[in-house]
Amino acid sequence: DRYVPGVFIAPGTGIAPFRAFLSERKAAGHSGKNWLFFGDQKQCNDFLYQDEIESMQASGVLSKLSTAFSRDQEKKIYVQQRMLENAREIFEWLEQGAHFYVCGDAKRMASDVDASLKQIVAEQGGMSAEEAAAYVAQLTKENRYQRDVY
Repeated sequence: DRYVPGVFIAPGTGIAPFRAFLSERKAAGHSGKNWLFFGDQKQCNDFLYQDEIESMQASGVLSKLSTAFSRDQEKKIYVQQRMLENAREIFEWLEQGAHFYVCGDAKRMASDVDASLKQIVAEQGGMSAEEAAAYVAQLTKENRYQRDVY
């Protein structure tokens, strides 16, 4: 659907499919909001496709950009922490029908992002842990929560 919002979680090389996905949405005239969470170690060396991503934001293809560079400060910051900082708005987007996509490391990031998503749903939706897990499972069943993890 051309009006559906999308939330994209892309640490490191996980950005690769979202570049094409966002370009396709732009070319097809999709008007749904797009929100990219991108993370890596150091902004100066590891902000992959920075110019392209910032151009997407400047042109309005990206409605929101949230970054997390884990080694740019003493305390490490990851994309799942940025998600939690934006919990209210993420839940609003989900309630508006947003699709939620994750691409990247399967060992830690994917499970941490999944746990953060369930925490957001529980807290923002006033749900128990079981109800939040069911909500997220329903997103998966509706193909609104998709993960490409490796």
